[in-house]
Amino acid sequence: MRALQLFGDRDLRLTEMDAPPPPAAGEVQVKVRALALNYLDVWGFRGMAFAKRKMPQAVGVEASGEIAALGEGVTRFKIGDPVTMYGAETCGHCKACLEGRDNLCENVAGIMGFHIDGFAREYLNRPERLVIPVPEGVSFEQAACAPIGFGTVQHMLFDNAKLEPGESILVHAGGSGIGTAAIKMAKAIGCTVYTTVGDDEKGAKAKALGADFVINYRTERFEGEVRRLTKRKGVDVVFEHVGAETWNGSLLCLKRGGRLVTCGSTSGVSTTMNLMQLFQQQYRIFGSFGCRIENISQSLDKIAGGMAPVIDSVFPLADFQKGLERLESRKAFGKVVVKF
Repeated sequence: MRALQLFGDRDLRLTEMDAPPPPAAGEVQVKVRALALNYLDVWGFRGMAFAKRKMPQAVGVEASGEIAALGEGVTRFKIGDPVTMYGAETCGHCKACLEGRDNLCENVAGIMGFHIDGFAREYLNRPERLVIPVPEGVSFEQAACAPIGFGTVQHMLFDNAKLEPGESILVHAGGSGIGTAAIKMAKAIGCTVYTTVGDDEKGAKAKALGADFVINYRTERFEGEVRRLTKRKGVDVVFEHVGAETWNGSLLCLKRGGRLVTCGSTSGVSTTMNLMQLFQQQYRIFGSFGCRIENISQSLDKIAGGMAPVIDSVFPLADFQKGLERLESRKAFGKVVVKF
């Protein structure tokens, strides 16, 4: 079967690999139909030192497909059902897994497409518990964006930051896959949305999504603009995933008692911060990684209800590398998808 395998730093090849055996008891076999690209793919492509893995490795951390075969005892699916999949190899029996806090699994074997073989292959077997049904009316391209592009945001905004209707929020990188989703989810509950973008074209697109105030971080200091626009009060929530470059400015954007939720460090993994500011202003900071399986179902329901993911471009399988390059160049607005 066809697969996209990484053989070394920036050495990505479309290859043939062995097809999986028939699914075991409690497993389903999925025919992959679409992949959605993420910065985890970019980092893996570049060759991140903290990713312990064995080459060659199938890439792809987020995907959708359809059920191709059923293992013994599987009752939730039938052949042909559209599905998406959870992207971590969790154990299913530790305290966190049993409580539905899948992204805190105590025995996780790795992230698919980053530490272990990922979704960029025609067929793969997955435990039934890690496969999520896709509602009617949701395309494969849209469903491929649910596990990370939407699920991560659902977990950040509502499980962690506890965003409430009518609050104010600063969404960094409003043209990114998760940034566009955050704008949509926040506006859907009546929040006032401030967002940062890297150029005016993205700013216009962010406005069209519903952002109330757009700040071009290349021409304006975003923290000064947010404080000016909020009459120095600040916002209730900052949606952070840029990292070191924006961290302290993000804290300055918070109102007293505000919440910052972060899931990324694209611009760097280390920074310094003012601890006196932290406790005097009573900030609450949440680290957020991935999501719970339930968040993916919640995301798919939102997509089925009309909150479609913003898809920048769709590439055929052979052009996977071009998709990565578009994401890496920061030219994309929304998600980049690869079709099998």
